[in-house]
Amino acid sequence: MSRLFGTDGVRGEANLELTPELAYRMGRAATLYFGEDDSDEAPVILIGRDTRISGPMFEAALVAGICSAGGHAVVTGVIPTPAIAYLTKKHGAKAGIVISASHNPFHDNGIKFFGGNGYKLPDAVEDELENIVRTIEQEDQMYRATGSQMGTVTYRHDFVKEYIEFVVSTASERLDGMKIVLDCANGAAFESMPAVLKQLGAEVTVLNDQPNGVNINDNCGSTHLKMLQKAVVAQGADFGIAHDGDADRCLCVDEKGHVIDGDHMLVMCAKEMIANGTLKDNTVVTTVMANIGFHKAVKGLGGRAEITKVGDRYVLENMLANGYNLGGEQSGHIIFSDFSTTGDGPVTALQTLCAIKRSGKKPSELNELMISYPQLLVNVVVKSKEGWEENANIAAAIKAGEEELGAEGRILVRPSGTEPLIRVMAEGPDQAQLEVICQKIADVVVAEQGAK
Repeated sequence: MSRLFGTDGVRGEANLELTPELAYRMGRAATLYFGEDDSDEAPVILIGRDTRISGPMFEAALVAGICSAGGHAVVTGVIPTPAIAYLTKKHGAKAGIVISASHNPFHDNGIKFFGGNGYKLPDAVEDELENIVRTIEQEDQMYRATGSQMGTVTYRHDFVKEYIEFVVSTASERLDGMKIVLDCANGAAFESMPAVLKQLGAEVTVLNDQPNGVNINDNCGSTHLKMLQKAVVAQGADFGIAHDGDADRCLCVDEKGHVIDGDHMLVMCAKEMIANGTLKDNTVVTTVMANIGFHKAVKGLGGRAEITKVGDRYVLENMLANGYNLGGEQSGHIIFSDFSTTGDGPVTALQTLCAIKRSGKKPSELNELMISYPQLLVNVVVKSKEGWEENANIAAAIKAGEEELGAEGRILVRPSGTEPLIRVMAEGPDQAQLEVICQKIADVVVAEQGAK
């Protein structure tokens, strides 16, 4: 039986792989697990969601599961993922649950947890939750609340205002006079992020802030930047911001319409933090996906990089273990641990804007601090993500590609943590060469374990 939890919670196609029955069991399991302490009070669990059509269904199922086990569900409605992390800790809840599949299309959904400290759950806790879920699925003899012990639910849409106030408080600079285009991806930030920017004095044009349940991430947001790039240039804007569906990350665009990805944002912010003496040990934590240009830029600033495997949770683990306060991924998951316990798209956008304001330079000038090497990613749909590392033919194809690239490039092959994909990435100075190498490796992966 495969593990229920992936790299970012439980995810799958709504009502097929991820069902309301499973959500109910997860609500029960969370309440039973987080309620196991000396307190006689019902465990409080916050629930937030993005704008997917299946969100209310899973919200109702989770509430039912929580209440059946005697918990108190606090339903916040549509709200960014990082808001649940912040509010769970602020209000002393036992846990927070987010219903979202992040950047995935609308027909997918997911359920992920935060502990009472605002951090994502460690693998060991997820394993314990999974064991409870499996037990409930097989034979549910666990505690059921009755009478006055039955669980309750309250609805707190006003919590989004608390999150807006928090995000605004992290900004060290006003944004008066800045013209900003914001793409909300028809997702969880459609209400909060425009309010944040306007409170700080920016002139804001908002794109994709009309969610209808099925248009989340649909050719918009951080995975589809062309609309934002065109709007920034056409309107003569100073900056563009694009969130993903649950707003735990963002990508940006400079005034020339060029993309500012997570690597570039980290470099921009690291430069200002090094100059101000606020970057702990002058160290930025990143993943194996970081561009070669990122490492050269950070070194040129007098900093250093710590490298983890792919996933913001692993970046955070390294940061917490070593006391670092800046880390993130090329995809736009950035963690400013002085402010947040998780990747926070609105906070990331503000910290990048503040770094630009303090520098006195244009976004495009800071964007040029890092020169990105061409990087090509090919996603191969597979029947199984298991066993590819031991496959001799795949290993031989990777080795041949590495020999062809030499010291100025690299190849990274890894399974997706959330989808049935094996990702083939190559990086080096010659785009045409990368295309050939990537395709050769991808063809071998398809032949060995591709979907039939």
